[in-house]
Amino acid sequence: MDATGAPEAGDADAADAAGDEPVEIDLVTAEAAVDKAAVRYDRDGDAHYDVISAFIKSMRGSDVDAALHWLARMLTAGEDPRFIARRLVIFASEDVGMADPTALPTAVAAAQTIQLIGLPEGQLTLAHAVVHLATAPKSNAVTTAIGAALADVAAGKAGAVPPALRDAHYPGAKALGHGKGYRYPHDDPAGVVAQQYPPDELVGRDYYHPTRRGAERPIAERLDRIRAAVRGQ
Repeated sequence: MDATGAPEAGDADAADAAGDEPVEIDLVTAEAAVDKAAVRYDRDGDAHYDVISAFIKSMRGSDVDAALHWLARMLTAGEDPRFIARRLVIFASEDVGMADPTALPTAVAAAQTIQLIGLPEGQLTLAHAVVHLATAPKSNAVTTAIGAALADVAAGKAGAVPPALRDAHYPGAKALGHGKGYRYPHDDPAGVVAQQYPPDELVGRDYYHPTRRGAERPIAERLDRIRAAVRGQ
């Protein structure tokens, strides 16, 4: 300022320079400005993996309220809803399986709905699927069954297809004995016949061990009878 109190040119330059400097805003100030608590979630860091892990484990543990909390955390933080939907589809087979066969169609429908309508309305569909999966009876019997079957194949237990099961529709197949002796299950009143289906190396090998939970209970109750009939026991 000069002697008369008028601002000098240098004062204006200094004010402009000060206005160009970055201003730091802390988390508390930012939250107050938007009137919403900030969600600590890094889509490319540990928080991303920690939250999705907590989400999956909450559903597996049948804590529907915790699962909905983690879902809300991800949605609020801007997580891709397609990523969440994919995890629901995996969970339906991995952790619910045959204990509730309707879980997978629900998860698939949620994934398809997200593709159709996106957010924000799609959050209702995701919540619908989460509630279904979290409250459903749980079984990983399907997961362990395919794991055991894959392990046997990897170990070289992959013998020839039994002759009765081989394709007999092409010319010359019957002359090779393909299809000979095949028994058509629908022709039997019980719908189950004694017949060898696995290769010789795996006769009598059990992969699927159903639980006694949910819809798997009646499967478990009849599976021993089915296996005995198929194996001629």
